[in-house]
Amino acid sequence: MDDGLFTKAGVFRQGTPDPAPRFAGLPKYNFVYGHNDPEQVPASALAEAAHKVLSQSGKLLGMYNLGQAPQGHDALREFVAKKAATRSGIACGAEDVMITSGSLQGMDLVNALFIAPGDTVIIEEFTYGGAIAKVQRLGGRIVAAPLDEGGIVIDRLRAILERLKAEGTTPRYIYTIPTVQNPTGSIMSLERRHQLLDLSREFGVPIFEDECYADLVWSGERPPALYALDPSRVVHIGSFSKSLAPALRIGYVIAPWDVLGRLMASKTDAGTGALEQMVVAEYVARHFDDHVDDLRAGLGRKLDVLVDALSREFGTAAELYRPEGGIFLWLKLPDHVDVRSFAATALAQGVAFNPGPEWACDPEGAKSHMRLCFALPTEETIREGVAELARIAYEATGVPERSANRPRA
Repeated sequence: MDDGLFTKAGVFRQGTPDPAPRFAGLPKYNFVYGHNDPEQVPASALAEAAHKVLSQSGKLLGMYNLGQAPQGHDALREFVAKKAATRSGIACGAEDVMITSGSLQGMDLVNALFIAPGDTVIIEEFTYGGAIAKVQRLGGRIVAAPLDEGGIVIDRLRAILERLKAEGTTPRYIYTIPTVQNPTGSIMSLERRHQLLDLSREFGVPIFEDECYADLVWSGERPPALYALDPSRVVHIGSFSKSLAPALRIGYVIAPWDVLGRLMASKTDAGTGALEQMVVAEYVARHFDDHVDDLRAGLGRKLDVLVDALSREFGTAAELYRPEGGIFLWLKLPDHVDVRSFAATALAQGVAFNPGPEWACDPEGAKSHMRLCFALPTEETIREGVAELARIAYEATGVPERSANRPRA
């Protein structure tokens, strides 16, 4: 008996990925992905919201899109528009919003609209790994925009745009996470936002703005979104994954109708999950502000624990980029350290982290970096996990040499 048709070469189209490993459970010390704190998911209130919407409007599930606009549940789009106005300064109505199955679907739709094989896009040098991979899978060419503690470095971006123009290339868009950048956690200033828009006008390049973490700014205050400052050249995506619950898969796009109408025509999934939309709409209308305040406070405490643990276990061997919000901390070890050299060993011993190269346009330039998500583990688990991470790193690289100000054995 042979091994089966699907084990043979040539069955699948060229370029498909290798099979993913079977799920073996979460590691004990899990600092990866965008998980949030399960204890801060408002499960009881969501259950009440689910009971209410099913009791009052459950029959609408008999119709695609609940019998409403294909852009998504009316009440949820109205809330998104209201939130965008009060938190991001965006003047829009429900008609300017489309609900998606997480922000990842919004990203896929935007990429499909703008990118053809061989097209050039500009992406921040350190960024969401999925944004890089999605462009690469479409055959796009990525040009990295340098960052500093305030986001994209405008002068260097101008030099990039001038060079591309001299080559006869107009980038399809500039992708940026201006508010709580992933992975660095920075917030782009208002002045720099205006400068970025000035470059967009001068060179005729749209801006693709990702604000998935913007509700989690520690101070609760942030500059206006780029879309708020000039909606004529910006496509804006956001999500409830980080501010409410990742598994609910509710994201949104805000864009001019010339863009939004084309995205909607390309959204062929017969509608984002309707029950999730109904439940989220019912919950956020009553509880969103209080919930986000509590969530930020809890995340802030965990960040303090993580920073303290890293300082104790790594000392000056780790350069920390303390975030201005969100759920990630970006750090750098000495230049000679390649974190990829011990990532698999760490995972096998129950410690999972994101190696920096997975979040960089130039992987080799980020070999000494790593990203740690501090939202999921408890404070005790954070301390234990960082101690294990330091031990594993030391055994593999000799860094960090000291722990709690004492030489490692």
